[in-house]
Amino acid sequence: MSPTAIQTAWQWLRTGDENFRAMIEAIELAQSSVCLEVYIFTAGHLGRQFRDALVSAQRRGVKVRVLLDALGSMGLPNDFWRPLREAGAEARFFNPVAFIGFWFRNHRKLLVCDGRVAFVGGFNIAPEYEGDGVRAGWRDLGLKLEGPLVEQLASSFEQMFEGAQFLHKRFTRVRKLGVKTPRIPLAEQVLFSEPGRGKNPVKHALRRDLSLARDVRIIVAYFLPTLRLRGDLARIVRMGGRVQLILAGKSDVRLSQLAAQSLYRRLLKRGVEIHEYQPQILHAKLIIVDDIVYIGSSNLDQRSLGINYELMIRFEGREMAAQARAIFADDLKHSQLIDPGEWRKSRTFWQRLQGRAAYWLLVRIDPILARRKWRGLPD
Repeated sequence: MSPTAIQTAWQWLRTGDENFRAMIEAIELAQSSVCLEVYIFTAGHLGRQFRDALVSAQRRGVKVRVLLDALGSMGLPNDFWRPLREAGAEARFFNPVAFIGFWFRNHRKLLVCDGRVAFVGGFNIAPEYEGDGVRAGWRDLGLKLEGPLVEQLASSFEQMFEGAQFLHKRFTRVRKLGVKTPRIPLAEQVLFSEPGRGKNPVKHALRRDLSLARDVRIIVAYFLPTLRLRGDLARIVRMGGRVQLILAGKSDVRLSQLAAQSLYRRLLKRGVEIHEYQPQILHAKLIIVDDIVYIGSSNLDQRSLGINYELMIRFEGREMAAQARAIFADDLKHSQLIDPGEWRKSRTFWQRLQGRAAYWLLVRIDPILARRKWRGLPD
């Protein structure tokens, strides 16, 4: 059964400057509602720009609500949202760190205005994301959407906002009663990931798509896929297909970079092409599987695929895939190809040891601790 045509209109936001300008403009044009959800929000000049736009919207009669992750945005001053709250808006922090379930974070990035236009991607609201990702600012990617998917995104915000201070074992059970991931692939669908038992929708959909893939291109900031996903990538190459990865040459999480690099030798040996993005810190998340595109907040690591709340959108269509491949090609120009022979020779014993230690910490220890925290949450 072939998917129906994409009905949602989209616009790629390829730089931080372009993304933030479009988001603030949407807030300024909003007439009925603004819903902002983000992992990191800092109190610099960019944060004040967003706050001022939100306050102005609330004062002209727009219903404004803000949801920030309590850990990701813990650096905000206590009184930062006072002007917004005094104007009548609501600002909440998701899963306060004092709760026993602090291990589980809301890593989603979402803006919905009037239930009509939405923004997704990897951008947090912080000054390091400003720029073009080449000369200045972290390299990231966003997408502006108008159409059928926006209603689902608005509904998911409602669920996250209402459950912001729930104990998360109970909250996850409640959320599963909401938006479901279709069993039959659609041309466009929202994939919600959350902690707890059960299949991860992003991982499940990706493995299904990889099973028939011939051409795979991935840009991701933190790369620690499961053994089965790594096997899927190796099998594609073995069957005559091609897999290209653009990973972080510069990273804000050195531990994650070390862990990812511990996988290079085995992936290179199996014919997977690895490139490292050079100009700036890489933070983008883009997956292209033939004519299927994934875009959103999820990385390909253990935390995104099993511990955090994440949001990805899956599109199946030639036009969108062609545009995504053009973005990949542009980033490839700024990336360095890892040569298998040179990589093997360049790795010292100490580097290999660091990589293995980082891998075990993030892939083994972190999930174990998360599961123990999960069992400790009351039903």
